[in-house]
Order: sequence, then C-alpha cells, then structure tokens
Amino acid sequence: MRRIGAFLWVLAVLPACGGDADVEGNYTIAITNRDNGCNFPNWTIGQKTNGIVVDLAQDGGDVTASVGGATGGFLDLAFGAHVYKGTISGDRLSLTLFGQRSQNMGNCAFTFNSIIDATASGDSLAGRIDYTAAGNGNPDCATIDGCVTFQEFAGSRPPP
Repeated sequence: MRRIGAFLWVLAVLPACGGDADVEGNYTIAITNRDNGCNFPNWTIGQKTNGIVVDLAQDGGDVTASVGGATGGFLDLAFGAHVYKGTISGDRLSLTLFGQRSQNMGNCAFTFNSIIDATASGDSLAGRIDYTAAGNGNPDCATIDGCVTFQEFAGSRPPP
C-alpha cells in the first residue's frame, strides 16, 4: 500500500516539475525609463519607447537576446555589443550584456553592463533591465560605484 501511495505522489508532483518555458522567437518590446542612478545624459524618468525588436534564441536552458533596429545600434555605440546571453529556469530569464566599450573619468576606467531579469508567460515577457558600472577600483570611480539605472519592459511575440 505504501508503494502505491508513493507512486501516486510522484505522479501528482511530476507535472509541476515541468521544464523551461519556450521563449524562442521575435518579440516587440516597450520600455519605460525609471530611476537614473548612474546619471545617464538625456534620461527622462517615465519616458516610453515602443516597437523595440528583440530576437530570442533558445538552446535548452541557454538563451540569447539580440536587440535589433535603432536600439541595437545604440547598444553597440554605448556598450560595444547588442546581444545578451544568459539562462532560463522555469519561466525566469536572466541575461547579461557585458560592456566592451571602455570609458574614462579621471583615473577611473569603466564599462557599463546590463542585466535583464524577466518572466515569461505564454507569448509575453515582462521584467526589468538594470545598467550598472564596472570600474577599475580607482577612487575616481566613487561617483559611479554601485550606481543602477533601470528600465521596466513588457513585450510579446506572435503566437506560433
């Protein structure tokens, strides 16, 4: 009798264990500027940008997000890249774009990195994009150390 009970418990739990969400596809994203802790120039809190094209590719738990159009071009100028890389676990995505374009402020050499934390739901994604500075540890970096500028976003892909 114990074996039957244990077997039924396993059958009840298995569907809840599901795999990673299928997020592959072409998304149209809208972003809203929020806090500007890194003091980016021309940043307006509450400003919205619609129609950003993002192509997500998925290989099991690995995901890449390639940002297209003018926004991808801006990321190339500001960060030196426009492709985020990361993982999905269940319905949660975590993607990072490590800045490759070095900047200087006095004796501080730094780049900006960007992290996307998102949740997938069917054909939709929503979450937050953080921008943080990565300095060389020089005291001249004090004004950017620990800064966070962020945006919130939501988007969708056409159903398959």
